[in-house]
Amino acid sequence: MSRIFPDARLKRQHLLDLVFRNTTWLFAFIVFVILAAIVASLVIGSMPAIKAFGFGFLFSSEWNPVTKQFGALVPIVGTLATSIIALLIGIPASFGIALFITELSPRWLKRPLGIAVELLAGIPSIIYGMWGLFVFAPRFAEIEPWLTEHLGNVALIGPLFQGPPMGIGMLTAGLILAIMVIPFIASVMRDVFEIVPPLLKESAYGLGATTWEVVWNIVLPYTKIGVVGGIMLGLGRALGETMAVTFVIGNAHELSGSLLMPGNSISSALANEFTEAVGGLYTSALIELGLILFLITFIVLSLSKLLLKQLGKREGQQT
Repeated sequence: MSRIFPDARLKRQHLLDLVFRNTTWLFAFIVFVILAAIVASLVIGSMPAIKAFGFGFLFSSEWNPVTKQFGALVPIVGTLATSIIALLIGIPASFGIALFITELSPRWLKRPLGIAVELLAGIPSIIYGMWGLFVFAPRFAEIEPWLTEHLGNVALIGPLFQGPPMGIGMLTAGLILAIMVIPFIASVMRDVFEIVPPLLKESAYGLGATTWEVVWNIVLPYTKIGVVGGIMLGLGRALGETMAVTFVIGNAHELSGSLLMPGNSISSALANEFTEAVGGLYTSALIELGLILFLITFIVLSLSKLLLKQLGKREGQQT
């Protein structure tokens, strides 16, 4: 009997381990199946537009449902422009917030400020859009003449700040996106800054380093992979944002060199027009916009993974 029970127990453990391993493999396989199904449905739905317009769809700014002529250039430019604006503003602001919380903030203020940042990340995007349309845009329309007066004649960037002060447009959408991505990037930066061993920072301070020197020479090199990951998280949020951008971007299929003029993004075009799409070609063009957004996001995430991999290799070589 003493030999039978251990054998039965081992068989039972082996069976449970086999079931557990196969179950986890099944869940992992389901992820790939769902991803493949999404890509397949987008490709199949886009085929009429792909056959009708080919690669010219990517470079055409025309969008006319009446004549059934469609192009994705305006939504692509709007998506990339608003995301770049959001990162140009959001990265420095997020870095400053994370730096203040981890290095400069009084102890009694750290927790409330951290909670406030996390609450900003939890606000629904439609609330940001409504606030942007009814509160921010009218105030920003009063600032736009100042931007045109002081920046409209500057070489290279002058054309970006010319146009009537309407309050809504590409720049407004980028600013709203920046406000939305700041909590995500700042939260990640704060978390990775806090994992830096205190001994490293205290040693630098003991040698006479300033706070900025400690951050630049100790904190950032130690946490660069996490910082880049947080930035990519914010970029992913900016690329796919729909409701907030739809409220403030102007939703105009017009290609303009000014950031103050209305424009469009892929997500806002889908939100505005999908329910009104009549005819197979119109619907297919919108589905192809969704496929393009998927490809843009995939490329961005792939590049970020490669960047993180390279940073990891360099860090391993240095150690």
